[in-house]
Amino acid sequence: MTAPSFASQSPADRPTVRMKPKTNARAVRHGFPWVYANEIVTDRRTKKLAPGTLAVLEDETRQPLGLVSVNPNSKIFARMLDRDPTAELTAAWFEARLSKALNLREQLYDAPFYRLVHAEADGLPGVIIDRFGDACVLQPNAAWADVHLDLLSEALAKVTGVTTILKNASGRTRGLEGLDDVNAVLKGAAPDAPVHVPMNGATYMADLTGGQKTGLFFDQRENHAFAARLVHPGAKVLDVFSHVGGFGLAMLAGGAGEALSVDGSAAALSLAEQGAEASGVGDRFTTRKGDAFDVLTALADEGRSYDVVICDPPAFAPSKQALEAGLRAYERVARLAAPLVREGGYLGLCSCSHAADLGKFRTASARGIGRTGRSAQLLHTGYAGPDHPQLPQLAESGYLKAVFFRL
Repeated sequence: MTAPSFASQSPADRPTVRMKPKTNARAVRHGFPWVYANEIVTDRRTKKLAPGTLAVLEDETRQPLGLVSVNPNSKIFARMLDRDPTAELTAAWFEARLSKALNLREQLYDAPFYRLVHAEADGLPGVIIDRFGDACVLQPNAAWADVHLDLLSEALAKVTGVTTILKNASGRTRGLEGLDDVNAVLKGAAPDAPVHVPMNGATYMADLTGGQKTGLFFDQRENHAFAARLVHPGAKVLDVFSHVGGFGLAMLAGGAGEALSVDGSAAALSLAEQGAEASGVGDRFTTRKGDAFDVLTALADEGRSYDVVICDPPAFAPSKQALEAGLRAYERVARLAAPLVREGGYLGLCSCSHAADLGKFRTASARGIGRTGRSAQLLHTGYAGPDHPQLPQLAESGYLKAVFFRL
């Protein structure tokens, strides 16, 4: 795409946007990366700024706070890009940020399969980049990233050496920014088959063009590894909301005797089956398609029981408005899953809802277990892996929680 002319404005020509009196400029000065629409002095000039415009952010005394991108169509009016208000978004600027991100991941992982850029925490607000060997899937979830997509993708290819870059435009966030939902190939050619991804001794199949989000959820890698430690030879395990077999395949690789994966998507379960075959555990792996709540109920009616049960649902509480309903849903998952766990077995429950903090999610999970009459020990609390770093000032960057109980 061709960037609008304002993307190449010189620093001297940039507009300024100013925070209102009595807003929290100190938080921004100390690292909080967003300024909301109700915190900005707005007039006809600011309202007419094109989404993705670069501007200098000032506090109420007109002291500059840094270089921001603005989007008058979003509740997040300004996103901090650089503490230097004169910074320019050149190829070198992008290459420096991407190199820092790459250096961290190469230190953490011995194979190029990871989240390469985790938005604000890696200094690229709203930008998600997952790497799958020689291919990267890029989600430009903020207007400024769409505007600078050519520079970003060119820098990405230069820094990493990948030969394929795909733009994934799905997801709720782009809609909130007023952006399109059109996927695109930015470099190379889209793969014509799922990509094999090795993790925790298993092989996963990532559909980079037709799968959910970028094709695979790298964030659960550390939690998959912990779940694999809970199994013993011959253990029966149940993986609900399994997507492409995340927990089930990891536990089979860890020595479980058999695994059942449950998901509502036939396409995801097909990829899980392919992953099981590629992992050499196809004869111990089965799937069941259906609504997770219905399947959990049916399994209990059938008298089934398992040594380890894991439930990793989608975000039931994607916003504060959905929090109470989401917590009730998490409680219901725990209530339906706990009866399927054998005495002395393990139940793992996950939440990717940033609106439901750890305390609320843990309480809902414990309440659900308690309603079944089971007693529980909380063994472990897990989070996203280190390729999903958190920005300490931004609670939303620490969205994933996993709690493991022994019942």
